[in-house]
Amino acid sequence: MRIVIAGGHGKIALLLAQRLTRRGDQVHALIRDPAQAADIAATGGVPVIYDMERDTTDDLAAALDGSEAVVFAAGAGPGSGVERKYSVDLNGSVQLADAAERTGVRRFVQISTMGAGQPPAPGTDEVWAAYLDAKTRAEQDLRARALDWTILRPGRLTDAAGNGLVTLGPPPIPRAEVPRADVAAVLASILVADNTFRHTLELVSGPVPVDTAVADISIAEN
Repeated sequence: MRIVIAGGHGKIALLLAQRLTRRGDQVHALIRDPAQAADIAATGGVPVIYDMERDTTDDLAAALDGSEAVVFAAGAGPGSGVERKYSVDLNGSVQLADAAERTGVRRFVQISTMGAGQPPAPGTDEVWAAYLDAKTRAEQDLRARALDWTILRPGRLTDAAGNGLVTLGPPPIPRAEVPRADVAAVLASILVADNTFRHTLELVSGPVPVDTAVADISIAEN
């Protein structure tokens, strides 16, 4: 497959790109900083310079042309304020979905977060509340589209070594940690699993091998 990853220099995205290229997929990773190109090349992927906060949907559609799947792995990241939660975590996903529809790329995998889809707890920091709201609205936008989408909500991310064992299923799943390496493994498996189309899935560490956990997802009826 030819797969485009938005937010291509993120930790999960780099791990995913490496995993995909090793199995023979072609990865085009969208980055806004040309200085990150070498890191993309080191995974076996192709760096594509694209700034979702400045460039146009036409530019993005050109980057997607000829692809079979897209992964939205972008995020404003720690230290960013309320405004960028919406310009990246929400508007970036909307823009990618628009470009996917225009270019006929039906497969769309979105990385969200546990806590999306629910109101923030009383007293929640305004930036975190904006992040959850942006992710929730990005999910809602994607669900309304005629794409073969899957939304993945990981638990608290760690940089621990992955062991390939997870708990994966529709919400709610009790909150817990999950290594980024295992998130990347689940994403790679989900990309080629049509039984995950039109599912919102939550993910934490657990007892089930990744491929088994993905295969056990029931075909969606919605």
